[in-house]
Amino acid sequence: MTGSAKTTPHDRGAGGNRVGSPDPATEAYVAHRNLLFTVAYEMLGSAADAEDVLQETWLRWTNVDLHTVRDQRAYLVRITTRQALDRLRTLGRRKETYVGTWLPEPLLTAPDVATDVELAEHVSMAMLLVLETLAPIERAVFVLREVFALDYEEIAEAVDKTPAAVRQLAYRARAHVAARRPRGAVSAADTRGALEAFRRAVDTGDLQHLLDILAPDVVFLGDGGGIAQAALAPVIGDDAVAAALAAGLANLASRSLESAQVNGYPALILRLNGQIDTVLAVRIDDGLVTGLYSLRNPQKLSRLQRETMLCR
Repeated sequence: MTGSAKTTPHDRGAGGNRVGSPDPATEAYVAHRNLLFTVAYEMLGSAADAEDVLQETWLRWTNVDLHTVRDQRAYLVRITTRQALDRLRTLGRRKETYVGTWLPEPLLTAPDVATDVELAEHVSMAMLLVLETLAPIERAVFVLREVFALDYEEIAEAVDKTPAAVRQLAYRARAHVAARRPRGAVSAADTRGALEAFRRAVDTGDLQHLLDILAPDVVFLGDGGGIAQAALAPVIGDDAVAAALAAGLANLASRSLESAQVNGYPALILRLNGQIDTVLAVRIDDGLVTGLYSLRNPQKLSRLQRETMLCR
């Protein structure tokens, strides 16, 4: 975690206390921690910032009189949402000075995330980028309603709005997301097939199989964060993307490729000298690749060393 030496029960272990049984506040927090992390990550697209939000949630939770709490899960989600909203506004200012394209922080996800089709879709790289186009309050309402199925009254308490205002925000956010989300259901098999075509292109130097599944309006985004080499602006169109990939294949030849489950979908992890160098994810619409996402910022690759548990 950044910015604090304090620890949460997750840092100390499931029990919370070093000696003895956990107290009720700790038990409730630990029981819902994966849910709270998922809420924060969906709102922020950053695991590091989500962890900071959870630390703030824990600090506030320890000062709550549990006898006044009717629904501990809802109360914890409310604290997390408010902290994430504050952090989201700060992130927006940071992204304005980010070097190159900003992409969400990738997570190595457990297999059970992929079996929850709706959750996998909502944490996919493609969907997180769609959520980036929402205003902070719209993003919070959309996540809480569409992903976690909270009722409007619960959301209203979390975002300090009236239920009527939340309904309007939810309607507007749904329409915005529907116009930009991937068209049609995307299967893991389709995603895996596209990545296998990329793998063959790297192994053989033959781009043809990959070119066959690139949409005419495909967009290639690279995130190096000003630390690792990456395209500073989006590369748009199949010809331009093909040219960029052809230029990069020689550099990829020295890297090993492995398949992984990243953000609920198949992805490729490229290693150089045993170290993670790049994560490659794709967006597919109507059977064609419309988005290629190459994440190389080393500050965003730490969560690929272990699986992250996400839940609803």
